[in-house]
Amino acid sequence: MIVSGLHVYPVKGCGGYSVASSPVDLTGLRGDRMLMLVDDDGVFLSQRKMPAMAALRPSLVDSSLVIGGESFPVVVEGQRVPVVVHKWQGSGIDQGDAVAAYFSDALGKSVRLVRTPPDLHRESAGLTTGLVGYADAHAVLVTSLSSLDGLNERILERGGEPVPMNRFRPNVVVSGWPEPHTEDRVRCAVIGDVELGYAKDCVRCAVPMVDQETGLRDGPEPTRTLATYRRDPDGGVTFGMKAAVVATGTVAVGDKIDVLEWAPAS
Repeated sequence: MIVSGLHVYPVKGCGGYSVASSPVDLTGLRGDRMLMLVDDDGVFLSQRKMPAMAALRPSLVDSSLVIGGESFPVVVEGQRVPVVVHKWQGSGIDQGDAVAAYFSDALGKSVRLVRTPPDLHRESAGLTTGLVGYADAHAVLVTSLSSLDGLNERILERGGEPVPMNRFRPNVVVSGWPEPHTEDRVRCAVIGDVELGYAKDCVRCAVPMVDQETGLRDGPEPTRTLATYRRDPDGGVTFGMKAAVVATGTVAVGDKIDVLEWAPAS
């Protein structure tokens, strides 16, 4: 079992990019969802309501955010503004008028870009607790190629088109597990010198039905097929495992995954 892909999403809800290796902090892969677009009320923006965000592909280069041939310095200390992510209320460092204008023009809506404050201490819940930046609720999302293969086999049987892994916006993609959804049973694992602890299965919203290349809705798959065999008891469908970072370090594509603890056999 090895890491076959690592992905960072510097701006929550926008497109991500692949990396060969990454430092891992207590809040996840370094730079992952530490920036966020908010509306005039400070409420986060999401592909749930603005699928076009998927087609925006910012990247972090040194201490700047680069997108569309433009570069904007990331402000670490500056004006703090109130922000909201689901039920969590906190603050963000406003990134200035220039980058706000860029994203406002791109999305056709007045938005601001904010960064997590250096002293942010947002706790995540679940079986293993931890810290998180502006991700919905947890530091790291783990999926596996076997889970995607199993899903796409079912989609094809129903006459649909297979979906790529980027529909699920994972941070860590695992290859080598023979059975789909093996990640659900992991309770503690070491990747490189990073230790991850299982928090919860990932209940999916409408985002997997957004084409991550075009930023257009392209349902009903994969949600329609997931609903036939991956229903969560509390509602919704699941795909992937959310994890907390127990010990920081570095992960790289090709790293072996050592599972230290599995869930008891049901």
